[in-house]
Amino acid sequence: MNRLYLVTDADICRQAGHTLPYVVEEACRAGVRWVQLREKNLSTRQFLETGAAVKRITQAYGARLIINDRVDVAMALDTDGVHIGQDDMPYEVVRSLVGNEKIIGLSVNNLTELQTACDLNVDYLGVATVFPTGTKQDTASLLGIETLGVICGRTNRPTFAIGGISAGNVQDVIRAGATGVAVVSAICGHPSPYDASRRLIDLIEEAL
Repeated sequence: MNRLYLVTDADICRQAGHTLPYVVEEACRAGVRWVQLREKNLSTRQFLETGAAVKRITQAYGARLIINDRVDVAMALDTDGVHIGQDDMPYEVVRSLVGNEKIIGLSVNNLTELQTACDLNVDYLGVATVFPTGTKQDTASLLGIETLGVICGRTNRPTFAIGGISAGNVQDVIRAGATGVAVVSAICGHPSPYDASRRLIDLIEEAL
């Protein structure tokens, strides 16, 4: 399993002087094989147009394209799967809509949510939020490395840790037991998304 997962943020891309498709292509060119399109500020039409452009890129590199929250967009674009949070459409409903062949990822934020998730046939868990991050303002429930390790140790599902992960702490996250890491700013906001992706991939491999 490829262990670096890019989660997009068009605003952060733009602030760094990049377009979103450029960042996705540079990350995929560097070796990223998981891309989640997470765009809270786009209309449905814009989301579909952006998703279609990103899908062409991910398909060219053999990367998986996951849509955040929007099951309708994932189905319309026939992407590889969808990622849902605790307040989104329930897993059972999502599975009934997208079918058994599609990937479904679920966010868990604490041990209670993990216990419930263990009864669901999700394909992976997004474990949040590990460290302080500008993309998530509510930091009252930060996990830290120790709790991350406990969560990862209590599930046999693949786990992608997310939240404030960078080149400076990614090895600690992997050594704590996470299957992989999901990043936003560390790639989208970097002057060179390619270099940032390569560096993270190399650090992850060193930590294994």
